[in-house]
Amino acid sequence: MNVKFRLTIMSFMQFFVWGAWLITIANYWFGTKQWDGTQFGAIFATMGFASLFMPTLTGIIADKWVNAEVLYGILHILYAGVLFYLPQVESPNAFFWTILLAMCFYMPTISLSNSISYTTLKSGNFDVVKDFPPIRVWGTVGFIAAMWITNLTGNKASAYQFYIAGFGALLLGIYAFTLPKCKPSKLIAEKASLIQTLGLEAFKLFANYKMALFFIFSMFLGGALQLTNAYGDVFLDEFKNFPKYADSFVVKYSTIIMSISQVSETLFILAIPFFLKRFGIKKVMIIAMLAWVFRFGLFAYGNPAGNLWMIILSCVVYGMAFDFFNISGSLFVETSTTAKTRSSAQGMFMMMTNGFGAVFGSLVSGWMIDKYFTKTFTSIEATSAFVGADPSNNHLLNFVKSQGVSILNNGTFDKAIHMKDWHSIWLSFTIYALIITVLFALLFKHKHTRAEVEAIEAISH
Repeated sequence: MNVKFRLTIMSFMQFFVWGAWLITIANYWFGTKQWDGTQFGAIFATMGFASLFMPTLTGIIADKWVNAEVLYGILHILYAGVLFYLPQVESPNAFFWTILLAMCFYMPTISLSNSISYTTLKSGNFDVVKDFPPIRVWGTVGFIAAMWITNLTGNKASAYQFYIAGFGALLLGIYAFTLPKCKPSKLIAEKASLIQTLGLEAFKLFANYKMALFFIFSMFLGGALQLTNAYGDVFLDEFKNFPKYADSFVVKYSTIIMSISQVSETLFILAIPFFLKRFGIKKVMIIAMLAWVFRFGLFAYGNPAGNLWMIILSCVVYGMAFDFFNISGSLFVETSTTAKTRSSAQGMFMMMTNGFGAVFGSLVSGWMIDKYFTKTFTSIEATSAFVGADPSNNHLLNFVKSQGVSILNNGTFDKAIHMKDWHSIWLSFTIYALIITVLFALLFKHKHTRAEVEAIEAISH
């Protein structure tokens, strides 16, 4: 079998086993389990916690002792085992620790899959710059395919989403053992200090004001990414609580609608060279931040009826928001550091966005939604006013019943119903992104350099 095709299968499955539950887990958490928002924020923070240390530890193991493809296979099998167990968990606290274990096994496989691809392509005398992107793009296709399968099989709120991901991870783990051997490179010096081995030297970059500022803003933008991953699908799904939207396409196929974001991501990658050549790195970063403002703002005013176009456009601009900052940021690091610190700086960039940023965004958003943007209803009149329906509407009455709530003779509930104010949630996220954009434009001073021009020219060919 062609080696590039084999790597394509790996890339497809790598993100398939994540996409099957990542966007829809909120539906399971809020809809099926009916657990609270603060605790859910902690669930998405597990990706950040795992990203802070697991990729480094597994990188050391793969560099010194174990073939990368073997370690990759073992991690996916362990990940599958945890996913198979996850539906048995019955408390939010136990769910947190279980999903954290799953992320400890999964998150390092992202960098390992890249390492396996690079090593295999180089050993086969392929051009990594030319041949890796077409392989990697199939990872996004895998993510989209998993989202569609979860939605179309009716499992976006059920435990079966974890079984879909677990079965895929088990197959990928077994498949990994058949990949070309990637022996330990032993690039880490035997006498390297613990700080050098763990890549902690990169924190010295914070002594440079410009780099420190960039990393701090990277963390805040990393937090924004977690907001859409965590709440996008459940936001669309919860339009089912409003009788006038309950039977809409958006409610039935919310995950498929959200997959437009991933499709957009693959398309905007093609536009990056044009924007970088025309505007330069700083302006492209600002464009990315403005795209986040529009992403959240369009969600705030979108609905499945008259403003469906806003929801669709929000998903389209996601590609610009995600790709433009990640790639322009990576180029900034590449052209603003020396050869000695470059790898550490790129690692720090990823740590600030996917590690600290993920933790910050997940924990703070979960707490804020639970404390400030969750409405409590104790009567059928107040609930009907919020959803825009008559108190006697059958859909509304069935919704109340589905919450395990009884309506007393005077119209009050025997226990409260809690519903999220999504308009205010997305509006607060919009303001957050706008403040970050304005502060970045004012504080981050950067001029086009020769190295930057050369780097942009390199990705354009």
